[in-house]
Amino acid sequence: MSNDPAEQLALWADQLRAMAAHGLRFVDNPYDEERYHKITEIALKMLALATGDSLADVEPLRDTVLSHTTPFAVGDAAVIDDQARILLIRRADNGLWAMPGGALDVGETAAEGVAREALEETGVTCEAVGLVGIFDSRFCGTKSRHHLYQIVFLCQPTADVLVEQASHPHEVLETAWFAEAELPNAIDPGHVSRIPIAFQVYRGERTPFFD
Repeated sequence: MSNDPAEQLALWADQLRAMAAHGLRFVDNPYDEERYHKITEIALKMLALATGDSLADVEPLRDTVLSHTTPFAVGDAAVIDDQARILLIRRADNGLWAMPGGALDVGETAAEGVAREALEETGVTCEAVGLVGIFDSRFCGTKSRHHLYQIVFLCQPTADVLVEQASHPHEVLETAWFAEAELPNAIDPGHVSRIPIAFQVYRGERTPFFD
């Protein structure tokens, strides 16, 4: 259980959301269907309370996010070059440094997804060469209102020069390469523990991580 009441409330809301969505998928009578819709409504109100958003702000999630029955799959690219430097972005939403990454799209593999995210956010082309690990957002410091499975791949750059411009520059304040001993102080909480593991996998010191 999280020590942060808001995080714990958001997790309970997410669990109720998933149970209601699963129930609505298989319900076979109108009485239970009504109950599951009420559970969804409660989850929506809990989520608004946990995040500080208004009900109007979270209402659009009802037919999209709240109908999802499993944790969300997202991916990050631990792009490490031949000088043992990792590629990080400084996020526009919180000003903190992180590995490039994001939600995975239907129709692509997880490895393809992290390479796409890295290209979109940094302009660097790369390919996945190994699995760093599969991390549960509840245990690695990630601040999220939804339960995530975060898949991190070890990637290597495939070109020495940047693409002319990243396609998603609005998400990134700046991009830089860092040696492990020179990492910035202001790292996103969800990446603090995962970046060292990426370097360990890169050096062959450990097998891929999982919770």
